[in-house]
Amino acid sequence: MSESRSIGLDVKPPGRMCEDPNCPFHGALRIRGKLQTGKVVSVSAKNMAVVQQESTQFNKKYLRYLKKRHKLHAHISPCLDLKIGDTATIAECRPISKTVSFVVVERIAESVVSPSGKK
Repeated sequence: MSESRSIGLDVKPPGRMCEDPNCPFHGALRIRGKLQTGKVVSVSAKNMAVVQQESTQFNKKYLRYLKKRHKLHAHISPCLDLKIGDTATIAECRPISKTVSFVVVERIAESVVSPSGKK
């Protein structure tokens, strides 16, 4: 594979090459459906990240806002470097496994870790 192909989104292709068939830039995986943005909370599984989205919902009875969290599993190509705490954009694709139907297409922001190791 010599160069990255266009995936139809306004994202910058990664600098490294990979041979992953499930890579949207260098493989045959097609992107469709929704784009989501969230914080990476886990990358411990092989080629998979858990991306968490947070939202608020107003409760009329108690006149308070509820904080809601939603987790999505996404495939990581070897050409992308993700760490816990990064903000990433994921795109919907065909089901890759039982729980994975999204693929990471871009790392938006890096995690900020202080010298003491706390965020």
